[in-house]
Amino acid sequence: MGVVKGVILDESVLLTEGDVDRNVSSLQPGAESLIRTLFLSRIHTGIAYGGSLPDENVSILKRIASLYSLDCFILNNPVSEVIPGWSNTNDGSNIYLASNKKDFLPKLSGNNWLIVLLNVGGESLCDTANMLQIENLEELPLTICHLNKRSVGTNAATVGYIMKPSRVEDFAKRGAFPLCPTQNGLMFMPLSSKLPLSSQLKDVDIVLHKATDEILFIEDNKLTFTQNMQALQRYLDQDQDFCVIDPLSNIYPLLDRLEIQQVLLGLVELNTEGRYLIRGANFLKVDNFDKFDFVTGLAESRLSFPCIVKPKVACGVSDAHKMAIVFRVGDFKNLNVPLPAIIQEYVDHSSTLYKFYVLGENIFYAVKKSIPNADILMKLSKGDDLKPLVFDSLKSLPTSDSIKDSGASDHSMRSNVSIDLELVTDAANWLRRKLHLTIFGFDVVIQEGTHDHVIVDVNYLPSFKEVPDDISIPAFWEAIRSKFDCRMSK
Repeated sequence: MGVVKGVILDESVLLTEGDVDRNVSSLQPGAESLIRTLFLSRIHTGIAYGGSLPDENVSILKRIASLYSLDCFILNNPVSEVIPGWSNTNDGSNIYLASNKKDFLPKLSGNNWLIVLLNVGGESLCDTANMLQIENLEELPLTICHLNKRSVGTNAATVGYIMKPSRVEDFAKRGAFPLCPTQNGLMFMPLSSKLPLSSQLKDVDIVLHKATDEILFIEDNKLTFTQNMQALQRYLDQDQDFCVIDPLSNIYPLLDRLEIQQVLLGLVELNTEGRYLIRGANFLKVDNFDKFDFVTGLAESRLSFPCIVKPKVACGVSDAHKMAIVFRVGDFKNLNVPLPAIIQEYVDHSSTLYKFYVLGENIFYAVKKSIPNADILMKLSKGDDLKPLVFDSLKSLPTSDSIKDSGASDHSMRSNVSIDLELVTDAANWLRRKLHLTIFGFDVVIQEGTHDHVIVDVNYLPSFKEVPDDISIPAFWEAIRSKFDCRMSK
């Protein structure tokens, strides 16, 4: 059989049995999750039901089909009703998923459809070569990947990914996580917490994670991950042969703003005469706002007002993005920013931020509106009072009425704007080698007057959604494939 391109879900795997008193059915647990996975994975999906199904149940199926733009139809004679249409639209194989051996299934099987039976009775239901059996709905994506890998051959590689649902949604809706092989042979499968991790990883060649989303808390520099991420970490510790994008040890520096600031000090080796400087922002660590000599500390760290204050912990806690812009020494007292904290140089940058994305060997960037210069910030801080501006960087930034958030404008590295792209490309490659990361991002501002290129933030596995999908998604796949091929060659 060829690559699985289509799936029809029978009513029997989607609906629960009706309540005895009300005779009303509902969707099976996990049914909508499976439909959503198939939908986001670009699998042609349909829902089939019999003509005797009660109207209430038909309404449930039609509602879910409408929500995900699925085919939904009565199925009596599959040879005339299903096979012609689906054979014309799919250049691969098709699956019919049911929970009982319906009379028409042999007709489908005889026309090169694969029948997958959901085993709800504990007994074997398979008796032909074109039948498979699974124990629960969550196994279907794993089954599809297994079949596709067998069909494609040695060039195929399965990427098992683990990240929070909103992150999956963000990537998948742009076509980043297809179950069908990409042009370079990658298939993407969600790692489900509903199934034993060991059984899923048997068919996985590459693990992709967004571990920074899976942190429950950080205490005494020790991370506590979600149970699913802890299980994955234990498995990877036992099996060092897995290709991981990227190993947890490689992302740890990005969880600590002090550590990444210290890494950025090494950018000095890139600076040469006749070019603008590329550097990190000047910084200072503070453990206690009430017991620190700010006058001496700021002077020794080459910091002047205003300063931006950030928690040392960069993610994994609820207030990791709670920050403040401070204008006077006295304002550090009782400042509502978590400790320990990093006091960072505030760079006047004409409200322009350059977001760079490193996807393997490819580098992209977008230009975005940012926080205004110090003189405007002083007006925002209530004139002569100069009160600290406290904000959550994930939700909103200090701005002025004259600065409208117009979104981002897309650029590739070939664009010609007022930034030294060669210099930042050198810095991106330097960071890639230094951090041993495959996919990461960093923010650059250009200091007014000096034209210093200042890196103010580095993050792991960004969404890179400001870059057009037809450019960024193939580069994303290429980065993963290159890492895998390099690992295999060693």
